[in-house]
Parts: sequence; structure tokens; C-alpha cells
Amino acid sequence: MKLKNLLANVEYNMINDLNPEISDVIYDSRKVKDSTVFVCLKGYTSDGHKYAESAVESGACALVISDELNFEVPENVAVVKVSDTRLALALISAEFFGHPCEELKTVAITGTKGKTTTTAMVAEIFEQAGIKTGTIGTLGIIYDGKTVKTDNTTPESYEIQKSMRDMINAGCKAMVIEASSIGLKHNRLAGMMFDVAIFTNFSDDHIGGVEHKDMAEYLYCKSLLFRQCRKAAANIDDNSWRDITKDFNGKILTYGFSEKADLCAFNEHLLSDNGFIGVHFETDGLKTLSLDVGIPGKFNVYNALAAICAVSFFDIPDEAVIKGLRAAKVKGRVEPVKVNGNYTLLIDYAHNALSMENVLTTLRKYNPHRLITMFGAGGNRPKVRRYEMGETSGRLSDLSVITEDNSRYEDVMDIIEDIKVGINKTDGKYVVVPNRKDAIRYCMQHAEDGDIIVLAGKGHEDYQEIKGVKYHMDERELIADILKEMNDKK
Repeated sequence: MKLKNLLANVEYNMINDLNPEISDVIYDSRKVKDSTVFVCLKGYTSDGHKYAESAVESGACALVISDELNFEVPENVAVVKVSDTRLALALISAEFFGHPCEELKTVAITGTKGKTTTTAMVAEIFEQAGIKTGTIGTLGIIYDGKTVKTDNTTPESYEIQKSMRDMINAGCKAMVIEASSIGLKHNRLAGMMFDVAIFTNFSDDHIGGVEHKDMAEYLYCKSLLFRQCRKAAANIDDNSWRDITKDFNGKILTYGFSEKADLCAFNEHLLSDNGFIGVHFETDGLKTLSLDVGIPGKFNVYNALAAICAVSFFDIPDEAVIKGLRAAKVKGRVEPVKVNGNYTLLIDYAHNALSMENVLTTLRKYNPHRLITMFGAGGNRPKVRRYEMGETSGRLSDLSVITEDNSRYEDVMDIIEDIKVGINKTDGKYVVVPNRKDAIRYCMQHAEDGDIIVLAGKGHEDYQEIKGVKYHMDERELIADILKEMNDKK
């Protein structure tokens, strides 16, 4: 594609009047090849303008810049001056991949909490309706049974556009994306018009450092999503919903427990039955439904309501909504794993005291026969985290099973001794099983009817880091192996 065609929606000045054929769009100078355009992004710790010369030496035939360069650019290299190279990258990438957003049903979700879960719920409902769907968010880029790991909840714009084109090529008809405030702030979603935007909730987070200077900026960045959507829905029970959606020109579909909501939830209560753990609720208004959500915690009623609103704009059958919400799960977030026996086994990413407190407090409300928590702590990290995790599990669990978790360059037993310092401040019972697979086996072999067992710390991770090496280790695979061992012994 010709350079000037890529710049169709970009405000720019040409330093020299060249129009080369472009084979790819690059913003990492290490990936530059012949006939590529190099976009000089300015990051927190580095500036792409410093690498422009090496990009030219590697074959870049065009540069997109916002600042002056400190070298003489060869006459055969096009130079494009813009005010914001991140915005330019987004608009150029959309053009390069043929505006894939226009070929998909698209839902973008923003909010402090609930983005990942709501994304999974919307995607599962679409799938139940026969609409093949890809997702982009905290867990990576997921489509067609594949997962591509990403560094950010909302990846760089080039990755988003490329992923959507890959999804289309794989047969996807829909895409759901987590729109983080940082992603919106840095124009990673620019150049796209979403079919639906959803607001979940707003609370104190991502303030300070390189993120947002204050709550006002944080709120403003989230509100940017509602300038680029055709339909919108918001949590009416969150006081910030009007401020977040103020730039949307159409009618906002509201949801919540308030009777003023367009989609109102009521009669919510927890569910726990033979390994299934979740929440039941009913709706009135936009839809009259009786629903079971297969993810624990009453707060997931809000995520489910958001998902229902999102898919309502696409005329999705109620049956798909009912089945989708019951089947939806988030990898590594209180993720249930099917086992033989009348107990519940969950995998969760809780890897510090706060996240552990949240998940165990939620599960306590289900009144399990016993709440068993298996966990370790990361090596080469502050010891206070280990003390706090030990104390939290000891206080909230009926039994703690202490094991390994990314020991890195430390001895596993030293880490376990630190965890015991915290747990010994409580009356909590515990056992030590240093090998993680053995610890999982111990939990499963000693499970009793009605127990809830949480394997905490790894979540969606599929590796164990020891002495600088990441070894493959997926707890789902370990559980399958243990189940086979247990069945073979019968």
C-alpha cells in the first residue's frame, strides 16, 4: 500500500514529497525490514525518535515523527511530521489492515473492575448464539482456540488492528475488547467506531506514577470511549455513570438494581450445588429473565447485566443469554475445574493479601463445609507480602496448604517459612507440601463433600519460574493428570 494512502485519515506534513510502497507498519526499531514505515513512539522510558536512524539503516523507507531528528535523513526516505505519533499509528494501522472493525460486531468495555469478566460473558453469549467471537484484554488476544499474550490490557493499536484482521480470517464475526483508561489515553483505540460501549463502574485505581495524575484525568480518559460508539450502556448504580458517558449523544441504556434502570435485577442469591458455584438473579424491564451465573459473588450480577445490555443491541436470543451466562468463565479468576466428587475446585490468580482477602471473603459467603486454600508466594519479592498472605489465609481458611509459586532465585522452603510467620499469627490450620502438583493432589485426595478448594496464585499463568527458567506448568493439566491417577487406582 502506498504511504499516502495509509495517511488518508491523518493530519500531517510531508518533509519530502515521496510516496513509497509500504510492506508493513513498525514501531519497534528491532523489527524494521525493507520497505516498512517506522513510527517513532514516545514512551515512558524510551523515545522512538532516538532509533529512527537505525530504522533507516535496517531498511525503513518512511518515518513518522513528531519531533526533530538528530541525523540527516537520506533523500530516498519519506518523512511524515505529525503532532501525535501514537494517534498516527492507530489511524495508519486501521488503514493498513482495511478497517477490520467495520466487518465485525464490536463491543468495548471500560470501568475500574469487571472488564475481564464482562468480556468473557459477552463472548460466551455470542458463541452460544452461533457467532464466533474473539476477545482482547487482560488475558491476551483470544480467538479460534488460540491465545496470544500481550503486555497490556489494551494492546498497542497495531496489535489490535492486526488481531481483528486475523480474527476475521479465522471466521470470527464479533470482537469484544477491554478498553482500559491507559489504552484510551494513548489513542490505542483511535480510528475505530464500536457498535456498543459499556461502562461497568468507577473507583480509585491507576493514580500516580506513569498512569493518571488524578481521579479527574482517570475519569476523563474512560469517558473517551463514549465518543466512538454507536450504542451505549452504563451501570446506573454507580454515581459516575453520567460523567463517564457525557460525550455520548444518544440514549444510554442503564442497568443495575435501581428500579429506574432500563434493565433491573432482583431476587439475587448465591448458588452452590455439586461443584457448581455462582449466583442466581432475575431481571425486569428490558428483558424478563431468570438467570444463573457460573461465577461466584453477587457483584457478578452487575457484570452479567452489562453483558445482557451489550448483546441486546444485536437481537441475541434469550436462550443464548441464559446458556452463555451459566457457561461463562474467566481463565484463572475463580475458574471452576470439573472433578469427581461433591466438592468445588477453583483456580484463581490471587497472589497477594488483598486479592486473597477478596476471593476468600466472597467464597465464605457460600458457607462451604470447609474452605481450603492452597498457595505459595513469589521469590525475590518483599517478604511482607508472604507474611500478609499467610495471615490472610490463616484467618479466612479452614485449612491452608502451603506450597511453591515462582520461587525464582530463592529456596522454596525459605519462602514457606516466611509464610508460616504470618499464618502462625492466627489459629488457622495448615500443612506444608512444597511441590505444587503434590499439593494439588493432597487437596483433591483429602476433599470432603461440600468443600470449596482454591488453588491460588497461578490463575491463567502456565509456567513455574525457578532459577531464572520458566518451566511449563498449567494447573488444569496437573488436575487432569491427578484425576487420571486417582481413577487408575480405583
